[in-house]
Amino acid sequence: MSIKRIVVLFSGEGSNLENIIKKLHKKSFGLDSYEVVAGITNKKEAKGIQICKKYNIPSYVIEHKNYTSREEFDTKLVEIINSFHPHLTVLAGFMRILTPIFTKNIKAINLHPSLLPLFKGTNAIEKSFYSDMKVGGVSIHYVSKELDGGEIIAQECFKKDEDETLESFAKKIKSLEYKLLPQAIVKILTKKA
Repeated sequence: MSIKRIVVLFSGEGSNLENIIKKLHKKSFGLDSYEVVAGITNKKEAKGIQICKKYNIPSYVIEHKNYTSREEFDTKLVEIINSFHPHLTVLAGFMRILTPIFTKNIKAINLHPSLLPLFKGTNAIEKSFYSDMKVGGVSIHYVSKELDGGEIIAQECFKKDEDETLESFAKKIKSLEYKLLPQAIVKILTKKA
């Protein structure tokens, strides 16, 4: 049995971090067991830090505002990630545009709350909700030098109800994220066995 090591990057609430921990951490699938070896955030007030503490997972704060450039920040981020020798790095609400220093050195996937290639970047839930589209959805993709432009690993959509509110739409997105992200992690790490 091999242990698949995962590092999770987050910037806020950490709800997807906690979902990954609950569904994968110290659990086995086939011949592999999974371990979230670290959580890393760029915001010292991120609630995800408390989630890491709750599950005894090391957490690191690397505040981007303490660095003079994106490249300098990414260099430090890559150094910390690589110290854990992860099989996969997962961006779960990590709100940073990453440079080639990151994208060329870290195997990472990102969770995005829209059906890519539509609604890239920030405020994707709102953009999707207020669009003329009859569906909303979630995408998991590899992180590449292009913002939200890496190869898509998994996507799923749902029908937008006629009486849908932004709040109910966002809840559907979150529910889909909770389902799709752990599945995608297992799929990727099993494929590399």
